[in-house]
Amino acid sequence: MRSPRTLAPPPAGRLRAPGTRTPLALAVPALVAIAFLLMPLVGILARTPWNDLGTHLTSPDVLEALRLSLVVSFCALGLSLLLGVPLAWLLARVSFPGKALVRSLVLLPMVLPPTVGGVALLLGFGRRGLLGGWLENTFGIVLPFHTSGAVVAATFVAMPFLVISLEGTLAGLRTSYEETAASLGASPVRVFCTVTLPMVAPGLAAGAALTWARALGEFGATITFAGNLPGTTQTLPLQVYLLLQGSPEAATSVALLLLVIAMAVLVALRGRWTGGTTDRAARPVRATDDTAPASPPATGIEEPVTTSAAPEERWPLHAEVTGFNELTLDAGPGTTIAVVGPNGAGKTTLLRALLGLTPRARATLRLGATDVTTLPPHRRGVAWVPQDGALFPHLSALSNTAYGLRAQGTPRPEARRAAQLWLDRLGVGPLGHRKPAQLSGGQAQRVALARALAARPRLLLLDEPLAALDQTTRAHVRHTLRGHLAGFGGVCLIVTHDPVEAVSLADRVLVLDDGRALQDAPPAEVTRHPRSPWVARMLGRNAWPGTATGDGLALTGGGHLVAADRLPDGARALAIIAPEAVSVHLDKPTGSPRNVWPGTVREITSAGSRLRILVTSDEAPDLVAEITPSAALELGLADGVSVWTSVKATEVSLVTL
Repeated sequence: MRSPRTLAPPPAGRLRAPGTRTPLALAVPALVAIAFLLMPLVGILARTPWNDLGTHLTSPDVLEALRLSLVVSFCALGLSLLLGVPLAWLLARVSFPGKALVRSLVLLPMVLPPTVGGVALLLGFGRRGLLGGWLENTFGIVLPFHTSGAVVAATFVAMPFLVISLEGTLAGLRTSYEETAASLGASPVRVFCTVTLPMVAPGLAAGAALTWARALGEFGATITFAGNLPGTTQTLPLQVYLLLQGSPEAATSVALLLLVIAMAVLVALRGRWTGGTTDRAARPVRATDDTAPASPPATGIEEPVTTSAAPEERWPLHAEVTGFNELTLDAGPGTTIAVVGPNGAGKTTLLRALLGLTPRARATLRLGATDVTTLPPHRRGVAWVPQDGALFPHLSALSNTAYGLRAQGTPRPEARRAAQLWLDRLGVGPLGHRKPAQLSGGQAQRVALARALAARPRLLLLDEPLAALDQTTRAHVRHTLRGHLAGFGGVCLIVTHDPVEAVSLADRVLVLDDGRALQDAPPAEVTRHPRSPWVARMLGRNAWPGTATGDGLALTGGGHLVAADRLPDGARALAIIAPEAVSVHLDKPTGSPRNVWPGTVREITSAGSRLRILVTSDEAPDLVAEITPSAALELGLADGVSVWTSVKATEVSLVTL
C-alpha cells in the first residue's frame, strides 16, 4: 500500500498568499530600478585597477586627505551629538509653537543642493556674513577656508540624519519609563542620562553612524564654504574630484574606498534607518505567570533601610482636583484608598494629576504641612507604579529597585542592600540579577512594586499593582502590602478592578464615573449600598437603575420591579439584587415572589463551588443567578434553555443616586 505523499513546505522567505502573483506591470519597473541603482556600483568594481589599488590608496596625498576626512567627520559627529541630541529630544517630547517649522529646518539640508548650502554658510558664517564678522572681531574665529569650516559644513549637512533617527526612536519610547523615574525622585537631567539615553541607544547609534558616514562623504558644501586647501580642507571626496582630472584610475580606487565605508555602515545598521526589523539574539519570552523560581514568603525579615521619610513622620493628604476629574480628597496618615470605576472613569487620570503629569486634570496637592502643587514630579515625594510596571529594561531587577534611593542620594551599597531586602519581602529576591525581559509578568510586577515601596514616598500611587499575579502570589503580595501599608506614614491610592483587593487593602473605596466621585465610603458601606451599577456588578450583584414609584422601581430599560423598600416617587435609584436571591424555574412559579420574568439562559460560568447563570429577557434587564451544580443538573440548564426567574420583594435593596 502506497504511503500518502507529504508536500514539502515552501522555502523560508517565499511564503505567498494562495492565488497571488506579482504583476508584471510592477515587477518589470522594479527590476529596472534595481539595475539602475546597481549599475554605478558595478561600474566602480569593474573599472577599479585592482593591481594598483594598494599604491593608489597609500599615496601621501590620499593618506593626508583620509586623515583630514577622519578628523573632520569625527569632529562633525561630536558637534552633531552635542547639538542634535537635545534638538531631537525637544522635537519628540515638547510641544511648542513653530515646531513644524523647526522640523522643516532640520530636514532642509537633506534636500538643499550642497553648493547652495555652502553659499548659505558663507552668508551666515563668512567674514562678510551675518555672524562671521562678529566671530572674527570678538573671538578671532575664522571659519571659511579653515579646517573648522570643513567641520561646520559637514555638520550642517550630516546632523539631520542624527536628529531624524533619534527623534523617531524617542517618539516610539513609552513616556511611562521617564515618568516613573521622575516619580522615584530623579531629576529631569538624571532621567535623561540614566533612563532615556540608555533606552534609545540603538537609535542613537544608528543616527550617529549615518551622520559620520555622511560627514565623511561631504563634498559640495565643504568646497564652497571651506575651499580646497591641501592639508587644511582637502578631504577625501575633494581628493577624488582632483584625481579625476589627472589620474582617473587613482580616483576610482579612492572612490571604491568611500563606497566600501558607506556599505559597511549600512550593513552594520541592518535596516534600522529604514524601519526594517533587526536580527537580534533571541530573548526569553515573558510568561504570564510566575514559573521561575522565587524565594518563599519572607517572615520576620528586617525592615528595609530608607531615607526619604522617617518612620515617625506623618503625611496627611489634601487634594482638590479640577479638569476632567472634579473632586476633593482628604485622608489621614496611613489611609489606603481603593479607586474603582469603569474604564474611562478617570482613575488613571486622577493618579497622573496628583503626580503633575497630565494637562487633563490639575491637582492642588498638600502632603502634610507641605504644599507640593507647584513642585515638579521628582520633588513631590509621590511614587507611582503604572499598569505596565515600567521597569527600566537596561537595568537589573536589583538596580531597578535601588533606582529611587540612588536618585535621592543614598550611597550605592546602602541603596542596594535596601533594594535586596524589598525584593526578598516580595518573594523575588533570587531574581535580582535578572533583566526585566527575563522575568515573568507577575515577577516584573512585584519588582515594580518593590521599587516604589523602597523609595518610601509621602504618597503612594498604585495602578492595578497585582493584576499580573496569579492567585497564590497575589495573596502573598497582598499580605505583604497590607503589612507595609499598616505602618505607612503617608496615603496610598490603589486603582483596582478586584473587589477582594478593595475590601482587604483599603480603608475607603472611592468610586469614580466620568471623572466625578459617586461614592467615597468604607468598603463595608460600598459593599452593602453601592451607588454605581459598575461597582455593584464588580461585587457580583445585579444592579438595575430606575425611578422610584409607589411600590418599587420603574426600570430605565423598561419593566417594573417591586421592592419592599420605599423611596419618594420620582427619585433616581439603583436596585441591588444578590445573585443568590434569584430563583430559576422551568415553569412559571406561583406563590410569594412578586417579581417574575421569562427568559433564556445565555451563559453558565463557575463561581467557586456554585454556578452563575446569565438569563436574558425581553421584560427585564439581564439577570445573573447563582445556584448549585446539582440544581443546574436537575433543571437541565444549558445555553438557550427557556426558564423563568423570580426575586422576592424583600430581597431587593434600593439605593438612591
